[in-house]
Amino acid sequence: MLVILLIGGCGTESGRGPTSTASEQSSTTTLASTTTSTMTTSTTTTTPPPPSSTTTTTAPAPPIRRLLGPGDSGRAVLVLQQRLSSLGYWLGAPDGVFGDSTEQAVYALQKAAGLVRDGIVGPATQAALAKGVVPQPRRARGHVVEIDLQQDLLMIVNNGTLYAVLNTSTGGGYIYVDEGVTAVANTPVGIFHVYREVDGLVVDSLGELWRPKYFDDGFAIHGDSYVPPEPVSHGCVRVSNEAIDWIWAENLLPIGTEVWIY
Repeated sequence: MLVILLIGGCGTESGRGPTSTASEQSSTTTLASTTTSTMTTSTTTTTPPPPSSTTTTTAPAPPIRRLLGPGDSGRAVLVLQQRLSSLGYWLGAPDGVFGDSTEQAVYALQKAAGLVRDGIVGPATQAALAKGVVPQPRRARGHVVEIDLQQDLLMIVNNGTLYAVLNTSTGGGYIYVDEGVTAVANTPVGIFHVYREVDGLVVDSLGELWRPKYFDDGFAIHGDSYVPPEPVSHGCVRVSNEAIDWIWAENLLPIGTEVWIY
């Protein structure tokens, strides 16, 4: 008889899922050629046509707005990083280099704005950035961590004020088998507390967890080298290794921290 558990563990490689990528693009409008020819009729009188010729007019292409993405560097990237940081999208210290942490912050912004999650800063993402789009936390009091499973975002909240937003990858909802037991890769929903932590690498049957903060049985918020913009984990809450290192350095998830998952 097949037994399906509604809880699962964590892991890395075996929890990967397909990543869809689509870049925002600018469009160029071209006016179609207009050809005028002489018309004749034996029953009506018409206005004389213009001189018999063919004229093609092409509108100039609009300027292409440069896209920013991984590998870019310079002033434009620095301005992007500063704006993301000012809104609470964590990426470390702005340095003008579009690296992994900046891509993670762009993922988080795109999730909050309901955009294609491609990590590329094109017109739509620029508009969301200019508008100052941020997710809305639910908890009004205390220091809590909120995980919105619909948007797949992790928020650190202080007395109702958004302190930081991180891209996360939660349970992918697929069926898997671990040590002979079949389970579903779901992240538990409810109000929990950080009850245990390990300052280092934890390796279990499902993969590796970097500096995990456990909040429910074997489920943890932990660092990972692979945090795509969609849910692919076995049920844990993945953030980047850089992000979990920052969380530890700033003591943002000490033992007892309330964790809201909805």
